[in-house]
Amino acid sequence: MKLTITDWVVIALYFVFNLAIGLYYRKRATKNMSEFFISGRNAAWWLAGTSMVATTFAADTPLAVTGFVAKNGIAGNWIWWSMAFSGMLTVFFYARLWRRAGVMTDVEFAEIRYSGPAASFLRGFRAIYLGLPINLIVLGWVNLAIVKIMQLTLGITKMEALVVCILMMFLTASISTLSGLWGVLVTDLFQFVLKMGMVTVLAVLAVKATGGMGSLLQGLHEVNKSRGANGSVLAFFPDMHSAWMPMITFFVYIAVNWWATWYPGAEPGGGGYIAQRIFSSKDEKNSLLATLWFNIAQYAVRPWPWIVVALVAVVKLQHNPMFLKDPETGYIIIMVRYLPAALRGLMLAAFAAAYMSTIGTQLNWGASYLVNDVYRRFMVKDGEERHYVVISQVVTIILMILSAIVTFYMSSIGNAWKFLIAVGAGTGLVYILRWFWWRINAWSEVSAMIAAFITSLTLQYVFHLSDAQPVQFAHLVLWTVSITTLVWLIVTMLTQPEDMEVLLSFYRKVRPNASMWGPVAKAAPEVQTDKDGLFNLLDWLSSVAMVYCFLFGTGYIILEQYALGLGLFVGGFLFGAIIYRDLNNRGWETLGK
Repeated sequence: MKLTITDWVVIALYFVFNLAIGLYYRKRATKNMSEFFISGRNAAWWLAGTSMVATTFAADTPLAVTGFVAKNGIAGNWIWWSMAFSGMLTVFFYARLWRRAGVMTDVEFAEIRYSGPAASFLRGFRAIYLGLPINLIVLGWVNLAIVKIMQLTLGITKMEALVVCILMMFLTASISTLSGLWGVLVTDLFQFVLKMGMVTVLAVLAVKATGGMGSLLQGLHEVNKSRGANGSVLAFFPDMHSAWMPMITFFVYIAVNWWATWYPGAEPGGGGYIAQRIFSSKDEKNSLLATLWFNIAQYAVRPWPWIVVALVAVVKLQHNPMFLKDPETGYIIIMVRYLPAALRGLMLAAFAAAYMSTIGTQLNWGASYLVNDVYRRFMVKDGEERHYVVISQVVTIILMILSAIVTFYMSSIGNAWKFLIAVGAGTGLVYILRWFWWRINAWSEVSAMIAAFITSLTLQYVFHLSDAQPVQFAHLVLWTVSITTLVWLIVTMLTQPEDMEVLLSFYRKVRPNASMWGPVAKAAPEVQTDKDGLFNLLDWLSSVAMVYCFLFGTGYIILEQYALGLGLFVGGFLFGAIIYRDLNNRGWETLGK
């Protein structure tokens, strides 16, 4: 793809603008660790929520979605669509509890919920585990996406692309180290608008290049005939006998995966950078609205421009050797072929935005674990705030260098997604219940993490269950979840409960629903806990239905099934009205405390 001087000027201006934001927020963000990592707990819901969406809208996402659609049709997206159940669970059951906890990172939670050496070990172990290997895997696949994009658009080798990637990471790390989370939040807002605008433009131009939606649909019907009994590319749900996504795999996605598996951005019970944005919110009301907006935008606003381009790739590139070998490249090939010269610089800037929004968050989030929960907690406990900020900046640079090494050895974005899902399978139920069941202790979490990791790797490398094969992936998740759940329940029952003093402190601070806190609730009758469990359940179910109505309604309208699409939109608004009325009746002022 040939770039003009104008394209390079546009790209340069984009980077200058982002750097200017970093410089603007530098003084404010480097006051202390609270400002650096959680924006002084003063972010509005729309800023925190949009930052969540921008972070999950990485350069890898359009490529991974194209791969899913090429291999499994539109229904292949259920691997992440199913996470809406988990995301909305966080909105109504956990966002306010996280905000009340008053911690700086989600792993710090261990030492306000649990007690003794086990709590300290859990905090340090999770900080290192999530901050290094898991974070580096995520950084690796995000880097890999931008490397693939540069290889195809600029015609350079993987090593050359990786060098450019390192330079972009350095700029992103500079912004992150200059301005902390404040800079990340504000640049995310700008980047999200740019990204959504450009992927929408590409989708429109790609459809136009096929002769319009009618011609695209005709081409997809021809593709369906050539693929035989594997199911329709256009189906939103897999066929009962689909070889792409057998029913057992679909069952795992919608009935097991979302609550049983830890996955970045969709952690059961919240966590990771989602929790970080919740901590940064002004109050409980803003934390709830931020996560609600995030999930609506994540599942109902973002997907279709990617899916449309993927469908064009399926029709236009069905005989392309590069696409057949690596379907994830289909998005980039369509971009190179059909994007007019006048928009190429802006599109590359949009991809840079997608890349930087995620990289900036991952670097800041990973550094927060390693500095706040390892260095400050166990190594230098009484340093000055400025010292910790400097160490945070150094750790950010180290993470950047390590992620480049991981990227060099990585080949598939989608497979990396599935690997992380498989490794995290089985731990989710502990993260869901630890807020509401007093009997869970630190060893419950430790045993769940160890059992999930060992079981998953054993099944993959000893029994050769592949996370890349649909049926084997389903069996891998089911076995890992079953064994892990059994292990942590047995460990919980065989170990002592946490100290009553710690449980009482947590109960008084967070005020969870008292129904499963038995002896703790009896010892603290003065605590006014949440009694809105049934209302939260109603809102959760309504919000999931609302998101899927909007998601599928948009899809049907794009695919020219207008009556069905509009009907689903009406249903979405009705479910939204149920949520609004319930929260309004409960009193918004109670959510702001």
